[in-house]
Formats: sequence, C-alpha cells, structure tokens
Amino acid sequence: MKIVFMGTPDFAVSSLDALRNTGHEIVGVFTQPDKPQGRKMIMTPPPVKVYAEEHGLTVYQPTSVKTDEAYELLQSLEADLIAVVAYGKILPERILNLPKFGCVNGHASLLPRHRGASPIQWSIYCGDQKTGVTTMLMDVGMDTGDMLLTAETEITNTDTFETLHDRLALIGAKLLVETIDGLEKGTITPTKQPEEGVCYAPIIKKEMGVVDFSKTAKETDCLIRAFTPWPSAHFIFNGKRVKILKATVGNGAKSEIGTVVDIKNGIEVACKENTSLILEELQPEGKGKMTAKDFVNGYQIKVGMKL
Repeated sequence: MKIVFMGTPDFAVSSLDALRNTGHEIVGVFTQPDKPQGRKMIMTPPPVKVYAEEHGLTVYQPTSVKTDEAYELLQSLEADLIAVVAYGKILPERILNLPKFGCVNGHASLLPRHRGASPIQWSIYCGDQKTGVTTMLMDVGMDTGDMLLTAETEITNTDTFETLHDRLALIGAKLLVETIDGLEKGTITPTKQPEEGVCYAPIIKKEMGVVDFSKTAKETDCLIRAFTPWPSAHFIFNGKRVKILKATVGNGAKSEIGTVVDIKNGIEVACKENTSLILEELQPEGKGKMTAKDFVNGYQIKVGMKL
C-alpha cells in the first residue's frame, strides 16, 4: 500500500518508524514548517522531519493544507491511504476523500473521551484510571470520525505526561500498523463513536499550571503530574515561582488550606476537604531542582506557614 504520513512531534515519530518497517511504501511525509525555538530563536525542524530525512523519506512542509497546491501535491502522490498522527493541522474534506482507504488518525485517548489537542495531559488531570489510543477514519469534525481499533493502558498514580506520552506513542504505533493492515485486508468494520461520554481536551496554556492548594490533594497531584514537564505546576513564594517537580498524596490534615502541617518527610501542605499533599522535589525560580529538605533549610520553611 502507498501511504502518505502526516505528523509533527516526537509522539508521531514512533508511528512513522513502525510504518517504515512494514511492507508499505511511504510516498511522502508531511510535517509542519520549521519554527524558531529557544532563547536564541533558532529555526528548528520538527522531530518527524528529522527522522524522515535521516531515513531517506521525502518531506513536505506546506504552511497550509487548504490550498490548491497542497491538494494537487497529494493527488500526484497517488497514496492509497493517509496516516495522520499529531500533525497539528485540520485536513479539508477534499483531502479526506482523496485516498482509496481514507485518512486514518491515531488519537491518544479512548474516544469519544478527550477529543482535541491535549488528550494525554487531560486524562491525567481528570484522574482517569485508564486511557489508550483510538484509530479512526477522519471526517470534517474534531476527532469525530468512525472508530477502527482501540488499545488501552492503565494510568498509574506515578504517571506524568512524559511517561504516559512515551508509552502511548509505542501503543499507538503498533495499533496504527494493525489498523492499516486490517483495512487493506477488509477485516475491520468502522463503528460510530458513542454519543455519551464526549469531552474535549483543550490546548494547554502556561497559566494552567498554577497551584493554590484550594483543590483536594488528589486533584492537585493529578495537575502536577499532568503538567510535568510543561507548563509545570507551580506556586508563588516570596513573589517568585516555585515549580513542584514531584509530590505524593498525604494522609490528610485538618488545617487551613495552604498551611504547612509537617516538614519531616517532605513539605506536607493542607488541601481541600482535610486532605494533604507532600511536596518532595521543587525548583525555585532561577535555581536548580532540590529536595524538599533543601528547600526547607534554604527558605526557612516552618510548620504553620502558608504557601
């Protein structure tokens, strides 16, 4: 089968690698344009481009896929199927209808839950016990296409965005290959998504990482893990940001929200509904990461203080 692959970040590289190691022919790789990154704003290629060029695949980086030029380019490639994994651009209907087997998307959630841009983060943030990857036939809606295959994984109480991202990338790569093979053999029947259970995972913004301990310890722990490493959960102390790199749920405390209740084994902070959160690893603004003990000693943290 002739396949066009569309993807941009690290998450998509695993799927492209899996496809490259099958008998299918990748006739083109579409990814987003290079972007300036870092303090020096150096033009940086997306991970998918780097991988594709390292393995001799032809790369295309249109600024828009809604132009006649993009459509005619895809038409000329005569792909049987377009595989899309975290591409970051919405495909117009005429492109969706172009390949014989359609456009297949690998989405990092158990649809219809967490449609949208940031399903991995929001599955942790919402306290979900499981998540996974769904492959679907794309339509004009936002992750609303008919489902093809799914694969599940448990979300542990130590999973961060980073660990879950890496696990789902591998799960998604395997599932995408199985899906394409099944479509080619005619062994997969598309099914419509359930109308119940629909929710959306919006784009993550920097301000979403603010912690004020006014939620329960479990909710705050989920926020911390969902936003590690970016935008990173943080609170303000002495007018400066302090990132929370690692925390665990404590045994609870009947104190005013935000109060430090113990500093023996980390910094235990009172949260909503008499719960408590133990801060174990922190990073003050302009400093390196440090243990809670070092933070206590360096910033004179005492029981009864408010964070």
